[in-house]
Amino acid sequence: MAKKVVTRTYTASIRNQSRVSDDLDSLGFAASKLWNVGRWTCGRVWSEIGHIPGHAELTAYLKSHERYDDLHSQSSQRVLQELAEAFNGWYGKRRNGDTRANPPGYRKHGDEHPRSTVTFKAAGFKLDTQYNRVRLSKGSNLKGYWSDFILCEYQTRPDVDLSTVENVQQVRAVWTGEEWELQFVCKVEIDVAETPGEKTVGVDLGINNFAALAYEDGHSELYPLNCLKQDDYYFSKRLAQCDDSDSEQATRLNQKKSARRTHYFHVLSKHIVRRCVDEGVGTIVVGDLSGIREDEENDESKNWGKHGNLDLHSWAFDRFTDLLEYKAEMGGIAVEEVSERDTSKSCSCCDRKRDANRVERGLYVCDSCGTVANADVNGAENIRQKVSPSSPTLSVNRSNGWLAQPSTYLFDKETGAFAPQERAMS
Repeated sequence: MAKKVVTRTYTASIRNQSRVSDDLDSLGFAASKLWNVGRWTCGRVWSEIGHIPGHAELTAYLKSHERYDDLHSQSSQRVLQELAEAFNGWYGKRRNGDTRANPPGYRKHGDEHPRSTVTFKAAGFKLDTQYNRVRLSKGSNLKGYWSDFILCEYQTRPDVDLSTVENVQQVRAVWTGEEWELQFVCKVEIDVAETPGEKTVGVDLGINNFAALAYEDGHSELYPLNCLKQDDYYFSKRLAQCDDSDSEQATRLNQKKSARRTHYFHVLSKHIVRRCVDEGVGTIVVGDLSGIREDEENDESKNWGKHGNLDLHSWAFDRFTDLLEYKAEMGGIAVEEVSERDTSKSCSCCDRKRDANRVERGLYVCDSCGTVANADVNGAENIRQKVSPSSPTLSVNRSNGWLAQPSTYLFDKETGAFAPQERAMS
């Protein structure tokens, strides 16, 4: 085992919720107001000169605005930094031809401001691990005559002891839809396993098969998206029956849907890492996720149909990759991201590039060398080869074997784990 310093986020409940909720509400509303001020400013600058202000520009411009002092200065800086990042992400999609991408919106529910997450950096909080308390600073505009801070009593999981953490970098106050909770972003030292081997595996992420894996020794695996599609259809119908999209019922449904999807990502990433350890894989190569959101044929945003989009254009692929990196790191496995450009239309055996070779979504047939492969696996193998070329010991008939007939793993809802298709209950 080797030692490594990594970033971890620990969630804690607030024990004195009733005493601090009003003050936290004030900060959450203030963060939304500042976001909206910044959003208006960015929109005005963009419309007038076609320029998106960076984080430093936006902060310098709004530092004298009255809403800036509603929060601690570092908390205000973080709100504007998130806004600048959101605008840059939108502009990146626009530049790549995604005509359906929308710029970040205003944070409003009708005429009301929602409770936004408030981030406190080093100068904005003081942690007392002896009594499990943390003091969060208010902005000068919200300081009362008796207190300029909020004193929260927190409770972490039994296996988390913040007194053993050398460096707590940030504290976030997060509204869950029902109450406030705290997130502690920490630098911790962990035991990391030795790398299980030198082999590579390519991972292609998509909509029909959420993940397709191509291993260096030639075999491959598919992880269909059946359970998430079922969830998306179910929750869409339930949400359509709600009278108000901002109602408590709708909020609970959205939270449950998000929690189930996050659970799926956790289980899948853990399963893939375990498979990589078993196969002696030391490097996982993942396609650059921006390519999944655009159609290579016409450079426009892909449309997967009414029930196919699954909100995956916004965050799901990035969320999954973060979890995969986190779990792979624990197993001593590196994760590299590479461009997906042309990986879906190039032959992984002879490198012939031709759109028509992708006969349909699930089949790739090369008109040059005769390769027959599952289309997603072919893409995964192309992704893998960008880091590690094919082994010369592989069979020349590889395309008629593992690439053409990958193993399929389904998520079994009864066991909460992935199993080969013939053994899965769902």
